[in-house]
Amino acid sequence: MSDQIDLFADGSGSEISLPDAKLDFFPGFIGTDLADRWLTELQQSLNWEQSTITMYGKPVLIPRMNAWYGDDDCDYRYSGLTMTRNDWSPLLLTIRQLIQDKTGYDFNSVLANWYRDGNDSVGWHSDDEPELGKNPVIASISLGTTRRFVMKHRRRKDLAPFELSLSHGSLLVMSGSTQHFWYHTIPKQRGVTDARINLTFRQICN
Repeated sequence: MSDQIDLFADGSGSEISLPDAKLDFFPGFIGTDLADRWLTELQQSLNWEQSTITMYGKPVLIPRMNAWYGDDDCDYRYSGLTMTRNDWSPLLLTIRQLIQDKTGYDFNSVLANWYRDGNDSVGWHSDDEPELGKNPVIASISLGTTRRFVMKHRRRKDLAPFELSLSHGSLLVMSGSTQHFWYHTIPKQRGVTDARINLTFRQICN
């Protein structure tokens, strides 16, 4: 089956209503066959590393594999870590173009995270680094096993956490004031034995 035929299993999406946020979710953005192929190729071809960040003054290995790809001037730093930039791969360029066509936003970089099983995770954070601009747009495509994505408001304790299941081939776009008001996390999940790769496309402002 060609990539073009397999591309959109279900092109429909929906806006998720949350205070102080703009979220658009496309659960069937990529068809299953193509998403399977992408998952395998990305596992085999990206320049994966397990980065070390500083927490409470001590070096700590992050509980996942990661890789940073982007244009020449796209340096990215978080938690005291400066990511090693890699040149775009042909597959990442293809995925970027598809997401740009779908969302209408331009992206010059992507952070790839490989959650090897349910023991891998990412803690509470917002993608609000200065180099991402005033209102960052984060387009996140998920490949592999379904994982929980949880959000909580940074100020309003009266709001319950919001949870979304990020399934194989889904696309989540966070924009507007989302990063100013909400934290998000991929928590550890007991019993999850399969891998998930998450590609978060973004625009670095220099």
